[in-house]
Amino acid sequence: MTETFTPDYQTGPGLPDWQGAGGISCTRLEGRHAILERLDLAAHGDDLFGVFQRDGDTRDWLYLPYGPFESREDFNAWLAHFAPLGDPWFMAIRDAASGRTCGVASFLNIVPAMGSIEVGHIHFSPTIQRSPVATEAMYLMMRHAFEEGYRRYEWKCDSHNQRSRRAAQRFGFSYEGLFRQHLVVKKRNRDTAWYACIDSEWPALKTAYETWLDPANFDADGGQRQSLSSLTAPVLKARG
Repeated sequence: MTETFTPDYQTGPGLPDWQGAGGISCTRLEGRHAILERLDLAAHGDDLFGVFQRDGDTRDWLYLPYGPFESREDFNAWLAHFAPLGDPWFMAIRDAASGRTCGVASFLNIVPAMGSIEVGHIHFSPTIQRSPVATEAMYLMMRHAFEEGYRRYEWKCDSHNQRSRRAAQRFGFSYEGLFRQHLVVKKRNRDTAWYACIDSEWPALKTAYETWLDPANFDADGGQRQSLSSLTAPVLKARG
């Protein structure tokens, strides 16, 4: 008797209507606390150089592939190079109340055909870290990505960067693993911690962000009633 072997091949779910995501071309994203604009030397250079010079915490620069900038000329050269690029697509972050530019972030690794995009190159002034300005900036970028049809929104960082790893999970990105010897940054090895959220998680994350940003979530002294971490925690598939 001849035994018949039937291979058990499986695939992921079909996507018969998938047409890809849109390209990133936003020049302005506006919220109650934060306004994001396409990075520009003339519009944002003075504020950003001041912010970066006042930032006494060198840990942020430790994990970025550039900086700190020793002179205005070095900073201008960096900004002039990165501002016009299509990937990464840099946005300057303004505090809506003061109008001052207080940080940058970018979309990068933009792959519309696969519906995958990353947020990175994040550098906030210490004055807005963990504030409504910074949080709303991240919300606006995430919202824009999913509204453009992206299926996957990534966050990657040096495995030693514990602040970035905590921030990723606070913002609702689930841990997906460690890419060993992924990059060489400033002549050091970088193992990369990988995080992401996906389109099916966006409705719950949108509610979490909007609940946290609601003025009713803050008391008279500006203290939060619910933390963003507690609101995004149910969405996380894994921590790390």
